[in-house]
Amino acid sequence: MTQISAGERDRADSLANCRDKFIIPDGLIYLDGNSLGPVSHTAISRIHQAVTHEWATGLVRSWNAAGWMDLPLSLGNRLAPLIGAPADTVIVTDTLTILIAKLLANALALRPDRHVIVTDGDNFHSDFYIADGVAAATRREITVRRTTRAALAEALDDDVAVVLLTHVDYRSGELLDMRGISSCVHEHGALMIWDLAHSTGAVPLNVLDDGADFAAGCGYKYLNGGPGAPAFAYVAPHWLASLTNFLPGWLGHARPFDFDSTFEKASGIRALVTSSPSVVGLSALAGALDAFDDVSLDDIRRKSLDLTDFFIAEVEGRLPGLFELVTPRDHDRRASQVSWRHDEAYGIVQALISRGVVGDFRAPNIARFGFTPLYLSFQDVEVAVSHLVEVMRHREYADPAYRQKNPVT
Repeated sequence: MTQISAGERDRADSLANCRDKFIIPDGLIYLDGNSLGPVSHTAISRIHQAVTHEWATGLVRSWNAAGWMDLPLSLGNRLAPLIGAPADTVIVTDTLTILIAKLLANALALRPDRHVIVTDGDNFHSDFYIADGVAAATRREITVRRTTRAALAEALDDDVAVVLLTHVDYRSGELLDMRGISSCVHEHGALMIWDLAHSTGAVPLNVLDDGADFAAGCGYKYLNGGPGAPAFAYVAPHWLASLTNFLPGWLGHARPFDFDSTFEKASGIRALVTSSPSVVGLSALAGALDAFDDVSLDDIRRKSLDLTDFFIAEVEGRLPGLFELVTPRDHDRRASQVSWRHDEAYGIVQALISRGVVGDFRAPNIARFGFTPLYLSFQDVEVAVSHLVEVMRHREYADPAYRQKNPVT
């Protein structure tokens, strides 16, 4: 069978026009949107509006006139369809790590007679740190139990209060079975928290139907909300009434401008708010979300799998045997990135960056490439692989300049 060319694929691409929504430097092939998405024209416009009109002209009046105070909930409702959540179950505030801490504390409070947090031994390290921190701060003895995905069922018992997993493995891009795992956890009476950092905006999600009790994700990867963009948290409808905030602040109060010295939590998802919303950051994310208004996540998913299939085939066809594929080939288990193992992975990534192909490195030996269907083309993939061929052919990765590791890899 004749392989379909990159040009033919691009001409048939229903998402091709979405590239114009973003600012990507000429000649740059950006394969790192799974780490930091590019800026969109609407994000810039919305930041400009917030700074030069709402802040500069409206000043303090804009808390009311521009709806600043309502941004965490209004943005949560805009984001909710991207994760399959009902209205008023998502809040945008804080950072991902802080929100996971808040959700863990809620889960432990809902299971007061249980003493174990279970997580994946290959989870993102920040999730380890915050789980250990929450366990240490809890008034009862809590143990953090690390397991493997294959042995998760064996790690569950009647003392497990909550399981914390990342939906997409940040190293390999493996996509976990949210529904199946959540069901297994619930069978043992435990609660399920999902970290959606590497899946929101890249794969269709349905946290309600797939059994997430709680979930959280960041705004700066596939959502393109900017460096350090605010994160979001989801709480299943049946837990909203019992929601607590172990970091209560005045804007999580039921009536913050009563200035009551005794805390009374706000109703619903607003209870997770602690302090003043970061208006400029929230405004950037609001503009970034415009990119999803007229596209289908199913179309995004379809193109993502096509792009990653094409990339894998091109690398293995043109550089046979040089790399070990870490990412699952099975579509049901692959998210929107491709990771390769190679002893010279860091130097390879740096050599590619110098050629205008931006990916990233994850220790100890992973070259990681993210595929965002809204702005990547099949010709981008083809050209990127051509650069990779030259890097390997000429051993460019061995350049001493590429052996000094940057603070951010």
